[in-house]
Amino acid sequence: MPKTSKGVTRVGLCEAVYQKVGLSRTESSAFVELVLKEISDCLEKGETVKLASFGSFMVRKKGRRLGRNPKTGIEVPISPRRVVVFKPSAIMKQQINSQPPGSGAVAGAETRWSLAGG
Repeated sequence: MPKTSKGVTRVGLCEAVYQKVGLSRTESSAFVELVLKEISDCLEKGETVKLASFGSFMVRKKGRRLGRNPKTGIEVPISPRRVVVFKPSAIMKQQINSQPPGSGAVAGAETRWSLAGG
């Protein structure tokens, strides 16, 4: 049975980089911050961030619409905005669904990580 956790935090990511890559804690923290900043900067410019074998982050524009306050039932206008969406790769979908490697349409697919979009 999978263990339950509160989720992954920046501190947890920094610690994982520290333990697995061998950088100092300060360098690991700086590395994680740099990667997250690059991703957010690209998204802020409206670019898609594609991470091979993981998925894609993209900005989607939502138009003005009417919403409803669930407590009062009163209709309220919701202004247009941009939202970040994540689309997992086929490999990620296989991993989270515990499908054996090599099954399905992505057999032999590349598993390297890359950052694209800018």
